[in-house]
Formats: sequence, C-alpha cells, structure tokens
Amino acid sequence: MTTTTNPQDASASSVDAAEIAKFSRLSDEWWDPKGKMAPLHKINPLRLSYIRDAACRKFERNVKSLNSLAGLRMLDIGCGAGLLCEPFARLGAEVIGVDPSATNISVAKLHAERAQLSIDYRCTTVEELDPLERFDIVLAMEVVEHVVDVGAFLNRCALLLKPGGLMVVSTLNRNWKSFALGILAAEYVLRWLPRGTHQWDKFVTPAELTQYLARNKLAITEQSGVTYNPLADRWGLSPDMDVNYMVVAEGI
Repeated sequence: MTTTTNPQDASASSVDAAEIAKFSRLSDEWWDPKGKMAPLHKINPLRLSYIRDAACRKFERNVKSLNSLAGLRMLDIGCGAGLLCEPFARLGAEVIGVDPSATNISVAKLHAERAQLSIDYRCTTVEELDPLERFDIVLAMEVVEHVVDVGAFLNRCALLLKPGGLMVVSTLNRNWKSFALGILAAEYVLRWLPRGTHQWDKFVTPAELTQYLARNKLAITEQSGVTYNPLADRWGLSPDMDVNYMVVAEGI
C-alpha cells in the first residue's frame, strides 16, 4: 500500500472530504466521556502520558513538574475538539490545534474558553499552515489512517518540525488481526465506534510508516503497541503492535 510521494512536494493535499464530514457530525459529542467518543476518552490518559514522557526525555524536563512543557511549541494535527490540546496547555506548552472541520474547531474553542485556557485553534489543514512556522512537537494521533495521501501528509508534518524537534504518530496496523479487532469488534460487536469510522485498507503498517518517515529524514526512536485489558477496563502500552500502535520520531 506504499506510495511514491515526492518528499519535496509539500503542496499535495491529504484532506479527505468524507472523513471531515464524518467527524463533523460527531463534534457535539467530543467532550462526553460516555458518548460516541468514549473510547477516545478512555485511551486519552495513555496517549497523554506517552507524549509527555517522550517530550520530557527529549527536552530534558522534569516529568513530575506541573509546568513540564513550558516554552515548547506544540502542533496537534486533527485536534478534534481539543482532548489532547487542553491537557498539554495545562502543562505549559504553547498549543496550536488544527482541524479541517469548522464545527470541531468551534466546539474546541468554546470548551477551552470555559476552561480559561489559551489555545490557538485554527480551522485549516496541515498543508495550509504557513511553511515558515516551526514547532518543537508535532502530533498526528489517529490521523494518518484518515488522510488521502500518507506520504504527502507526513512530508508536510516533517517540514513544520524545528531542528531537533519531536513527532509522535499513533495509528492502526493493517493485518487480519486489526481487521477483526479494529473494525469488526470495535465497530460492529462492541460498538465502541460508529460503523464506518475506519477503512481497513487505509491502515498503515509499522514498516510503511517507517519508510514514509525516513523519506522525510525522520527516524523512529521509540515505538509501542497499545492494547486493551478487558478485565481492568484499561488501555496500556505493550510490545504487541498488531493493532494500535504509537511511535516517536526525530530528525536523522
């Protein structure tokens, strides 16, 4: 499923209009931990700690500090209603959240205002950002499996990183197990997600992701599977990358 996107082509669009419309319909439910976005709320603490810990290691910060990310500029691509943006803003980061759905951005702005948090939310795409902008940390969490062209998308993400910056990506592997658990079980049996949330053929294998990143002079320095423990009703890190996984990448 790999493509041959030219790493120098930063103008190619990765936006899928059908994906934008799908998540726009869910915008009002983003902050309801018992609503349709409940699985995202349940996995969010794990995502937050994984990103925070990687950033603290990279930038030599005290992970226990309440202001551990102060002074760092962070871009959250496909931010939805801000489930990641708000906690990182509370840790002191200068957070910019972008999403092509105007309704998602409206919900995000309203929620941040109510929480008295200063977050720069923009209804735009990664391709439309000023190419002169640079970020210490770029997040693409559960995004690459929804874009049209993974190579073009990651190319643009890489261009926005400062020298020595950090990129964190989470997505789903593509194999029989991810089809069984990520689609059949999650969407049709357990109904954790609305039917049609994912397309199996758009999932990205770790090998493919490694190649895409390498073309943009980024190397994976950390990686972990993300698995669900039904007995504990909790998500955790795991060596098993067959379904959900996260990676940290840095410049080569």
